[in-house]
Amino acid sequence: MSTPHPDTLAIILGGGKGSRLFPLTEERCKPAVPLGGKYRLIDVPISNCINSGLRHVYVVTQYMSASLNQHIAQAYVMDVFSKGFVSVLAATQQTGEQDDWFQGTADAIRKCMSWANIARYKRVVILSGDQLYKMNYNDMLQTHEANKAAITIGVLPVERKDVEGFGIMRIDQSGAITEFVEKPKTDAVVESLRITKEWAAGQGVAGTGKEWLASMGIYVFETKALIEILKEQGKVDFGKDVIPDALTKYKTQSHLFNDYWEDIGTIKSFFEANLALGAANPPFDFYGTDAEKIFTNQRFLMASRFGGAHVTESVISDGCVICQGTSINRSVIGIRSRIGKGANIDESIVMGADFYERPPGDHRSEHGIGAGVMIKRAIIDKNVSIGDGAKIVNAKNVDSEDGENYYIREGIVIIPKNAHIPPGTII
Repeated sequence: MSTPHPDTLAIILGGGKGSRLFPLTEERCKPAVPLGGKYRLIDVPISNCINSGLRHVYVVTQYMSASLNQHIAQAYVMDVFSKGFVSVLAATQQTGEQDDWFQGTADAIRKCMSWANIARYKRVVILSGDQLYKMNYNDMLQTHEANKAAITIGVLPVERKDVEGFGIMRIDQSGAITEFVEKPKTDAVVESLRITKEWAAGQGVAGTGKEWLASMGIYVFETKALIEILKEQGKVDFGKDVIPDALTKYKTQSHLFNDYWEDIGTIKSFFEANLALGAANPPFDFYGTDAEKIFTNQRFLMASRFGGAHVTESVISDGCVICQGTSINRSVIGIRSRIGKGANIDESIVMGADFYERPPGDHRSEHGIGAGVMIKRAIIDKNVSIGDGAKIVNAKNVDSEDGENYYIREGIVIIPKNAHIPPGTII
C-alpha cells in the first residue's frame, strides 16, 4: 500500500435520493447498494483511498444511511496506531438553516466543513460514491503538486455520444483547464471543446474516437482555496457553479485517467456493469495485487455448495447453496443465496440474503429461489423468496411498469428487497 497522507482528507459524496436506481434505493442510500455479489458501491472509492494512502475518510450522506453506517462500521476498522478512520457524516438539522438538506455537491461539503474539521488538512480530495473504477490517487496528487495547482480535476476521454451527460472542459498544452461547460448542448459549443490532435497523440488517446475530456467528479482542492470558494453561499454544485467560476481565480489543472470507469447511476448501467464481472477478462476486476484490491466486510461464511449445476460466465459469492440441475449463465449470485433444483438463471443479478433464516416472528416463506424457477434479465434484491415454478422473465416485454412486488425499468425486472413471489407467478 502507498505511504499514508496524514495532511490530506478524503470526502466521498453519497449522492442524492438515487431515484434513477429505484427500487434498489427504496430502503438504502446509493453507496450501500450491493455490487458484484459480496461488495457494496461504497467499497470501491474507500478501497481506492486506502490503497492510495488516504486514511482519513468521510462519507457524506443524507438519505437512508442506516445500512451504510452498519457496513462501514463493520468493514473499515483502522488500527489505533494509524489514527486513520472511515466515518459517515449525515445531513442533520442546523441552527439558523432554512433548508437543511444538501442542495448540491458543493453545498454538501460546505455544510460538513465544521464537522469534518477541514481546516486542519492541507488539501481535500472529493470523490463520488457511485462510480466503478480503480485509481491510485497518488498520481493525481502528484499532478496537483507538480503544477502548483489550487484545484485539480480528474478527467476522462469520452466519445461524442457521451458529451451531453458530463461537464466538458478545454485545456491548454500543459493540461491547465481554460474552459468548463456543464453538459453542453449545442453542436457549436461541443465542437469548440474538442481536444487537439497533438494533445491526443501525446497522451495516447489518438484514434480512439474519444475526443472530449469529461469531468469524473473527482477533485483535489487546496484547503485554503476550498474554504474561500465555499464562503459564497450561492455556489451549491461543483460542476455548475464552482469550477466555471474558479477558472479565473485559481490555477485549475486536469489529471487524465484513461482506464475503465463506469458511473453507476441508472438501473441499466448497474445491471450491465455487474454482468460484465463474470466475463473471462472483465473490464473491472475486484481481484488484483495488494496495491489495488477492493475491500469489504469479511463475513466468514462457508464456501458455496453445489449439488450439480451448470455455470457459465458468472460470479458465485460465499455461503450459497445451489441445488441439482440448476443452470446459471452470465449472472451474479450474491452471498447466502439458495437456489432450488432445476432453476434457470440467465443474465441476472441475485443479491442473496442478509441471514440464513428469517428472524423469529417473520412468518413469510423461507427466502431463496425455489425449484424450477426461471429468471431472465432481472435483479433480485436481498431477502427475496420466489416460489417453485415462478417465471421472472418480463413476459409482457415492456420497458417500464410498476406491479405488485415488482418493477420493470429499461426492460429489466426488479424484485424489491424482502418481497415474496408466490409459486407459479409469471412476471
